[in-house]
Amino acid sequence: MGTYDIAVFGAYGHTGRFVVADLRERGFGVVAVGRDEAKLRDLPWSDVEIRRASVDDPASLDRAFVGADAVINAAGPFADTAAPVIEAALRAGVPYLDVAAELEANMDTFADFADRAGRATVVPAMAFFGGLGDLMVTAAMGEWTSADEAHIAYALSSWHPTEGTRAAGKVSRERRDGKRIRFAGGRIERREDALPELDWDFPAPLGTRAVLGEFTMADVVTVPSHLDIPEVTTYMTVDAAREVVTPETPAPPSDGPSSQEFVVDVVVRSGGEERRIVARGQDIYAITAPLVVEAVQRVLDGRVKATGVVSAGEIFDAPDFLAALAPRITVTG
Repeated sequence: MGTYDIAVFGAYGHTGRFVVADLRERGFGVVAVGRDEAKLRDLPWSDVEIRRASVDDPASLDRAFVGADAVINAAGPFADTAAPVIEAALRAGVPYLDVAAELEANMDTFADFADRAGRATVVPAMAFFGGLGDLMVTAAMGEWTSADEAHIAYALSSWHPTEGTRAAGKVSRERRDGKRIRFAGGRIERREDALPELDWDFPAPLGTRAVLGEFTMADVVTVPSHLDIPEVTTYMTVDAAREVVTPETPAPPSDGPSSQEFVVDVVVRSGGEERRIVARGQDIYAITAPLVVEAVQRVLDGRVKATGVVSAGEIFDAPDFLAALAPRITVTG
């Protein structure tokens, strides 16, 4: 497998630790990077090199990425970290991937680096939100060159947010100034009305569940970045949506994957035809690790279809990528 050295910015965060563990399991060398040296030294792996760096100090990032073959950014809020870390990766001449779920941060990455990236590789949102849904929609499209609409429905058995999730949500809410976002008519719209509540028929054994429509996730940035689909809508089960914003909801366990289970149900329609693909797995934070690690492996091996600022569905062979995630993610359809 991997014989490369990967710099992980934010290696001591909740998701970052899963990423480091997965990289090590696949034979990569890991350089753990972050601004808190004490937390870096507390990491449990003796074979992981540690380097202190901060987004406020570009030279420290340059030093941290010396000798790295790629950079994975696992440190949010990505509104603060994405641009400085991308710029440092570009200066180092190595691929950049992140696990950003923040809509605004991902939109900024596509807008601000599309021209600057050139033939470099920048893959934002290579995570559960943004990456998995994009791969699934792309796989469902098959030979279609366009579709009328894509729907991505998330069913989570629970949602205990990390500190990073709460911080990122706060940044996004402040940037939206009380508005919400959806993708309709081929463009991003900002609205002030309430989210619609409706029923979604998930595959058995879940069945019909109440969901919030237009519970907009990063998929509305990644999917339209390369697919001709004017209507892209994401949904979230009501219980999970309420749990994630409740201040009293505890954080997920820090000693390994949680018991949280997820189902992602994707429906793509074109004319009178409908295609469906379903993914199942455990722990949306832990599952981000195999997603981004598989991605960095393919980028470094040259198993890519595009360069520049690209989403998962554009750069990779989507069906093959999804198949490679088994058994940690089960995909049917």
